[in-house]
Amino acid sequence: MKDDKKLYLILGSHAHVPTGASESEFEYVYENKMRPFVSNLYRFPNIHAILHYSGVLLYWVERMHPEFFMLIEDMAVRKQAEILGGGYYEPMFPIIPLHDRIGQIELLTTYLRKHFGKRPQGCWMPGMVWEQHLVSALCASDMSYTFLSQVQFTQAGLSGGELFMPCLSEDQGKLVVIFPVSLTASAALAEKGPAKVFTVIKNNMDMPEMENCLSSDRIITVFPEKTVSGANESPDTAWIRFFEELSQSKNIIETVLPGKLLKTMKVNKRASFPDSSSVYFNNSYKYDFSPRRFLIETSEAGSIYFKMIFTNVLINQLRGDKYRKQDAHEELWKAQDSCLFIPGDVQRRHELRKSAYSSLLRAESLTREKGKQVLSLIQHDFDLDGEKEHLFQDAKINCYIQLNGASIFELDYLPEDWNYLDCGVSNRGASYRGVSANSSGGKVKRTAFSDALVPYRKDAVAFENGFPGGSRLLFNEKFETVSETRKGKACFKLPASGTNNLSCIEISKCYLLKKDVLNVSYTLKNTGREHKHFLLVTEIALSFAGNGDEYVRFYATDSNGKDIHSERRLHNAETLKIIDVSNEVQLILSSVKPYSGSLIKALDNGHYQADRIIAVFPVSIETSEIWINEFTMKISMYSGNRRVD
Repeated sequence: MKDDKKLYLILGSHAHVPTGASESEFEYVYENKMRPFVSNLYRFPNIHAILHYSGVLLYWVERMHPEFFMLIEDMAVRKQAEILGGGYYEPMFPIIPLHDRIGQIELLTTYLRKHFGKRPQGCWMPGMVWEQHLVSALCASDMSYTFLSQVQFTQAGLSGGELFMPCLSEDQGKLVVIFPVSLTASAALAEKGPAKVFTVIKNNMDMPEMENCLSSDRIITVFPEKTVSGANESPDTAWIRFFEELSQSKNIIETVLPGKLLKTMKVNKRASFPDSSSVYFNNSYKYDFSPRRFLIETSEAGSIYFKMIFTNVLINQLRGDKYRKQDAHEELWKAQDSCLFIPGDVQRRHELRKSAYSSLLRAESLTREKGKQVLSLIQHDFDLDGEKEHLFQDAKINCYIQLNGASIFELDYLPEDWNYLDCGVSNRGASYRGVSANSSGGKVKRTAFSDALVPYRKDAVAFENGFPGGSRLLFNEKFETVSETRKGKACFKLPASGTNNLSCIEISKCYLLKKDVLNVSYTLKNTGREHKHFLLVTEIALSFAGNGDEYVRFYATDSNGKDIHSERRLHNAETLKIIDVSNEVQLILSSVKPYSGSLIKALDNGHYQADRIIAVFPVSIETSEIWINEFTMKISMYSGNRRVD
């Protein structure tokens, strides 16, 4: 290798904990990622590093470990560390509006400048997920550089030595410098010491394909999650050894800060990077990832995104109170966490989804003038599928109805900022006999008042794992809108059609919302020529803070009006009292006709998602005869034995 070639190292540390995570998760990340790296780096002033920690995490550290801030501030003053900016709540930048991108970056910039005395020059790109128009947002926020993976550099047509040099990327005449991050080297540092890893990289510089770089120097960027450690070795000991070895390897590699580097080198190479081509998460690497495709394929992420877009519309309509509007935006930003929009286990964690919905509902409440909200019913394409949903909005309750199954897909109780229909997904589209899977692999969002007609079985009280052949799955059929009024009533109809034995049954459903009470009426008509005897199965999914009596309790009312605690089976039930213990809310579900059925916990890989109320009604109707039933659901505040209206 030629002696005039030098290998520079941009060493970085990154950590984030999503909003809604437990205190123990914050403490774990601090004790295992942040503190060992920073406190031991401080002991080696000749080693430089860039630090990026999300605003959510820094705010927690500020309150719980203020001494940590003193270390970072001291390293910044002596120019040992450079602090990266980014979105305060670690957002998925490509899918959020431009105003939110700039707002989130400015919020973290203000925080960093207040605590560490200097405005950041560079920006962290969560997940290294990219779309070219992000250049304009970065420039508008005075961010001069960011980082993408070497894989993305390759996908942009760069090769050889170009994978070890920054380049320029442009949008609408704006420019930003992008540094390549070696994901393979970052991972290798968890298995080998830095001297071995960087010696191999430097030796490879002699290869002919590395000669296409304009500069004689090379730059490698790594954000190691951890460093090689022995059995039962503490993170502190492992990082001390890492920094000692690195400080003794100046003949191989020298650490440098990107801000200082850009003052002395000229970047001429230009590149345009493909959209959303890479993501880095949980110590693993996944390529060809698109957050926009992920929204389509993952119902939980898509539902939060749709709510975010709708809430953004409401905020933008707010006029005359810029402070209330800014507060609403900041609540909205809390729901844009990138963890919710990348592959992994986060979508199953209902507590993180609940936190996002709570923020969105607080933002929505801020757009409403106190005491002036009246009941409204509008049609709006909420889920961006080209068809309009029916949205009830009252002072305390939102009730959103979709045409598929004429079922409720969102039920919000605004006094507690709670969405009772954040219930995860089920596999019912694929698991039932005779029913083909839908485009998302059979997974469909759980809803309330989701129905099926099932061939009569005398002993049937629950359909936990599917329906028998010959069932008519109404939740897979699209209803027609019959009528709606702005006074809070919407009616839907599913005509008799098809070849199923129960296709002659015509179904009508009407929803009426009035003063915290939701009425759902059913009318079934036999349009066939024969008597029909079958079961109507109605599922009402509701999601609470957790699994068990400490979170939610169910009580059935006996013939004497006494409440009986129910855990699984329901027999001849007419009224079901549901106590949401965490929120101190009471839901009373009543039916004109008695039903049998069951209460089922919905879990996803061990994670609580919802409680499923399955009501089974026997129906027997002659030709041209009708069958009628009505559900009533009342939601109110509840404290102990006292209901609060």
